[in-house]
Amino acid sequence: MSADPAGRRLRPLLPYLLIAPALLALLVVLGYPLVDMVTLAFQDMTRKELFSGTAPPWAGLGQFRAILGDGFFWTVTARTALFTLVCVTLTMVLGLLTALLMRLVSPWVRAVLAGILVAVWAMPVMVAAAIFRWLFDADYGVVNWLLSTLPGLDLARHNWFTDPLQGFAVITAVVVWGALPFAAISLHAALAQIPPELEEAALIDGARPSQVFRYVTFPAIKPLFVMVTTLMSIWDFGVFNQIWLMRGGQPEREYYLLGVYSFIESFAVNRYSAGAAIALVTVVLLLAGAVLYLRQMLRLGEVE
Repeated sequence: MSADPAGRRLRPLLPYLLIAPALLALLVVLGYPLVDMVTLAFQDMTRKELFSGTAPPWAGLGQFRAILGDGFFWTVTARTALFTLVCVTLTMVLGLLTALLMRLVSPWVRAVLAGILVAVWAMPVMVAAAIFRWLFDADYGVVNWLLSTLPGLDLARHNWFTDPLQGFAVITAVVVWGALPFAAISLHAALAQIPPELEEAALIDGARPSQVFRYVTFPAIKPLFVMVTTLMSIWDFGVFNQIWLMRGGQPEREYYLLGVYSFIESFAVNRYSAGAAIALVTVVLLLAGAVLYLRQMLRLGEVE
């Protein structure tokens, strides 16, 4: 009965004490670079200040006025948003179809599918990009060879990256290929938690399979579906490696997304402060996505 009074007073603080080391690590690892980037975005650093070590002059909002007044910045932003929309839509649709397929197959086939998905998930981006570069190579690509076997289609020595639309289709395939396992396995885990009695009762009541999915299955997995969709949106909005690797480290301006644009401005053009300002705007847009994600999760929690 008699618990230690001091222990009872400290008990409400226990969750905060347990999470404190993780928060401290995040502040150390992410806090300093973020503060340094924000400071740099409000300065005008050139190679002279970089190599001499002198403090760069203060530029205030000059960098932001310059990039926000540049039409190419808005072109890249719109391209990034469209690229994100296409990648997330394809990932979630294919992920949901794969998860539904895993429910229908036998346990050993499901285990094989899960193993393949995990292997794809574990594959480094550099390896996946190298494989796709070989598949779509203009001289030795398997895709060109296969498509050229179709009647009336000749894709010999066809370069997919000459046309940015076709090039982005290949890059989208790389991004979706890498993200599909996470979506499929997560959604399959959610589907496995649905009691079979719910769907069986709906079928006995005369519901068609499409109605069972719409009114029983999908509402049950909706919270996780929303969470995965939001996370995919945040990840795909910041895609950098796939474009950089697929274009051999020298992406053309037609292939710029916000992450690539910021890197090029900072380390290729040596406009360090402009690159930091673009990165800061990207972070703000990603934070907006994170806030939307938290609001959706809170709203779903209130509904449940």
